[in-house]
Amino acid sequence: MSAKRPSEIAPKTADALLSWYDAHARALPWRAAPGSNAPDPYRVWLSEIMLQQTTVAAVTPRFAAFVARWPSVEALAAAPEADLMAAWAGLGYYARARNLHACARSVVERGGFPNTEEGLRELPGVGAYTAAAIAAIAFGERAVVVDANVARVVARLFALEQPLPAAMPALRAATDTITPDLRAGDFAQAMMDLGSSICTPRAPHCLACPLSAGCAAYRAGNPEGFPVKRAKPIKPQRYGTIFWAEDAGKVLLVTRPPRGLLGGMRALPTGPWADAPPGLADPPFPAEWQMLPGTVAHVFTHFRLELALAVARADGHVAVGAWWPVTELDSVGLPSVFAKAAAAIRRAT
Repeated sequence: MSAKRPSEIAPKTADALLSWYDAHARALPWRAAPGSNAPDPYRVWLSEIMLQQTTVAAVTPRFAAFVARWPSVEALAAAPEADLMAAWAGLGYYARARNLHACARSVVERGGFPNTEEGLRELPGVGAYTAAAIAAIAFGERAVVVDANVARVVARLFALEQPLPAAMPALRAATDTITPDLRAGDFAQAMMDLGSSICTPRAPHCLACPLSAGCAAYRAGNPEGFPVKRAKPIKPQRYGTIFWAEDAGKVLLVTRPPRGLLGGMRALPTGPWADAPPGLADPPFPAEWQMLPGTVAHVFTHFRLELALAVARADGHVAVGAWWPVTELDSVGLPSVFAKAAAAIRRAT
């Protein structure tokens, strides 16, 4: 696949898609109206970081809460990291929250967001895709933006037969051939919207698609066959134990190590995560721990986790961690796996 431009399909594709977008663009709280010359780089950047591996439906209310609490990059840079980490709970990939804070501080030190794709790549936590998206959407720079929705649309337009993820260079090259010089940000968002509402993973609405006339997969009668995906490997299974220590209506919480999975987050104490159930191995302190019936399951990116639940009375003699009122646990910002465990334990006790 050659990435040379211009392509004969490019002007027709871009014009048709932008016309469709002008009429059907989603109204999202971080998005400027189609054709706007003044999107807010802070809102664009924040939304792109939040949307990584997370759905628009999940991000929309969380985004509103973030910008209400921290309405500018300066406000976010000045926020205590613990507050940011707690507000991020449930959005996953907690390293992104730490990078978000570091990036905000870097932007403030620079005096604002860089307005080029290359400059944006220098910011903490901003990779190739995010830099391209911000450059196109916030600054109108011609950049090739390929997220999961765009990849699906382009794979079908060109009927690319190479499986993902190996096909990404070819997908990016193909996207380059149809990305216009003008309104590149609107074009990128239009591709995202098309993939979300029309060119869906299953049962795409090809008759309503503005690009169907030039779509190779549609002409072949097999749009759902693209993009081609390799078989997913089976995720390994791991096991652990959550420890719930309660004293006078308060529960013991600890802060996880700053690096690693769920780093720096407040959490319930947990023993080792192993290939077999560890039982009561490595409790936070000696006590008469009792195992509750049932377990809590959680799926991370690279493994599945099954957690047994252990409870004990602390009697006020424990000096590790911090005590938090059980009735106020919802305000802590526990990561999802610990919030599940807390809910299960409270139901059982």
